[in-house]
Amino acid sequence: MIKVHGMALATCTSRVLLCLAEKGIDYELVPVDVAAGEHKQQPYLSLNPFGQIPAFEDEDVKLFESRAISKYLASKHKDTGTDLLRSGCLKESAIVETWMEVEAHQFNAPMRTLIHQLILNPLGGSIPNEKIIETELEKLGKVFDVYEQKLSVTKYLAGDFLLHG
Repeated sequence: MIKVHGMALATCTSRVLLCLAEKGIDYELVPVDVAAGEHKQQPYLSLNPFGQIPAFEDEDVKLFESRAISKYLASKHKDTGTDLLRSGCLKESAIVETWMEVEAHQFNAPMRTLIHQLILNPLGGSIPNEKIIETELEKLGKVFDVYEQKLSVTKYLAGDFLLHG
């Protein structure tokens, strides 16, 4: 049984859970009490030495980093449901990889900062920093402009081919 160690509402854990759901793969979510610091102690550190969520187990495969876990799942189960990585076509695979990199390097950083400022800071009793919010919204707006332009000509960021498989 696949085990995902983390919190369902955490962005990186939900990235893995979404991939599992897309593929229809059964799994067990093993809750990690981040508030109590479980992710910074053994035995959790044996799964993710950086003390972050999620961590992942599939028989003898133990992984951390949500994007690596998702790629592993998409590759291992490429014949189940949609081939998310388009592994059968080098051109399509390269296009998918490009947009995955855009998410990782252009979208993720401003979005993560905004979540921290707008949600986590207030939950922790801190006041959001309006200057940081303004800066990150500007960055995110530029990403959305690129997304909108691309989506005006294709169904998905990586093209129209996901309709066929």
